[in-house]
Amino acid sequence: MIQIYTEIERGQKWVEKYQKCRPVFACVLGFTETGLISGISAAGATPNDRKYTAIADAEFLINGSQFPPKYPLPSLTVGASPVFISRAVVETLNIPVYLFNAGLPYPPAVPFIDLGGIPANCLTSGKALPLETVRHLFAQGMKWGEKLATEAPDSYLILGECVVGGTTTALAILTGLGIEAAGKVNSSHPQCNHAQKWSVVREGLEKARCSSRIDPFTLVAAIGDPMQIAIAGMAIAASRQVGVMLAGGTQMLAVYALMQAIIQHLDKPANLEQIVVGTTRWVAEDPTGDTVGLAVAIANVPLLATQLSFANSSYPQLQAYERGYVKEGVGAGGCAIAAYLYQNWINERLVGAIEALIESYYKK
Repeated sequence: MIQIYTEIERGQKWVEKYQKCRPVFACVLGFTETGLISGISAAGATPNDRKYTAIADAEFLINGSQFPPKYPLPSLTVGASPVFISRAVVETLNIPVYLFNAGLPYPPAVPFIDLGGIPANCLTSGKALPLETVRHLFAQGMKWGEKLATEAPDSYLILGECVVGGTTTALAILTGLGIEAAGKVNSSHPQCNHAQKWSVVREGLEKARCSSRIDPFTLVAAIGDPMQIAIAGMAIAASRQVGVMLAGGTQMLAVYALMQAIIQHLDKPANLEQIVVGTTRWVAEDPTGDTVGLAVAIANVPLLATQLSFANSSYPQLQAYERGYVKEGVGAGGCAIAAYLYQNWINERLVGAIEALIESYYKK
């Protein structure tokens, strides 16, 4: 149920160390106006829908289908939100969940921790966030990384995200850090919109006049989003005490690269041996991107993926994943990996739990 694609020895040691451990899941929500660009993301059928994607996913992650939602899950052109995967795991296995608002246009309708951030401007502006906000979010991330580590003694944290348009800001950060990421990133579309993403990123980099000597905080302020810097702080601090799984694909590879830059810039101690990136097979093996190549380009990052398959599911919303739709989000890949590590869930058990949740949701 788990495959290790890069840094295999380190990844194997991490998997063996945290077998049978119950993790703590922290999901950091953020927003960038980049996600409102027409066609940039499939995480919401319309730009207006995409304003509510993160808060709807957050509400479902906490409540599941037991209460009528204040913010229903936005309709997707094809498929179902990856939050069904995450919720099925945390609900059935009773995994503690913490929600963080790093910068949303509207607050979630369920309990959350406010990190004091703001939504990012479109990265094409070259002025995504105020520098003081970026520094504040990093400090908050460090503080909460230390706190969450005490909730997971001898275990690990799953750090997930929900940021619509986040693979495009990830491409921007990776490029700004000098990593050849164009054509390698993923997207919620079945065919990644590489040309559109690169056009948006190029405009942002030109407006920001980013140089190779730019520091990582100034880079995020220019072309990033609020989630990236918050999770970078959490992971750096938590890794000193416990394991960390950065749960996502392109976005978490960008966070890992950002962490490397911050550690070098600030001389901040971190234990990178404790950190892996965990995603889904649909991301790791996406034929329209190159996730493995991107991980290799970043260097020294163990990339893991759940081998979860919906090929035999009776639900078309889930079958769509096998055709390249949706792929990942809200820590779905990390939660699926955790289900196997903690309780040895095979594919049929995991798919059954997800299908039960899909059935209860769509019956209402």
